[in-house]
Amino acid sequence: MKTITIVKETHNQQWLEVVKMKGKTIFFSFFILVLLVISVSTIISFNKKNNINSFNNFDGKVTLYKSENCGCCGLYANYLKGKINLNVINLPNIGIIKKQYNIPSSLESCHTTIIDNYFVEGHIPFEAINKLLTEKPDILGIAMPGMPSGSPGMPGRKFEDFNIYGVNKDGTNYLFMTL
Repeated sequence: MKTITIVKETHNQQWLEVVKMKGKTIFFSFFILVLLVISVSTIISFNKKNNINSFNNFDGKVTLYKSENCGCCGLYANYLKGKINLNVINLPNIGIIKKQYNIPSSLESCHTTIIDNYFVEGHIPFEAINKLLTEKPDILGIAMPGMPSGSPGMPGRKFEDFNIYGVNKDGTNYLFMTL
């Protein structure tokens, strides 16, 4: 009987050792997974901040053309002034600028901003401008038609996605991004 009891206790001890090893392996794997998630999150956060910084550090000429009497255009100008050096020009007829930069009438808004040889038509958020300046596509510019509620410079809350369109040199357009 002693032999059977010793074998049984040895077997139980071996089993406990296996369970302890598996527990340590699971804990170590979980620890590595947490470190990986934190690292990826940090990299994504860093890249988003660098995108904003690319706009903050833009040293080219930025001009916003607007109607003299438009209040939301002034609010959008203040939105941009928080990030860049902005030249604001009030015009009695903003249509001249839209024609000069070949902005399709279906994509027009109340003001036009010229940044680095691109037009930025309407109440476009920084994220889209950053994408434009970072990727530098071979297009005329980007546009968000109308004056969507909750967009930069517009009162109210955001009710739907902001669709921003890229305008090709031949006048056609495509969905540049959705925010």
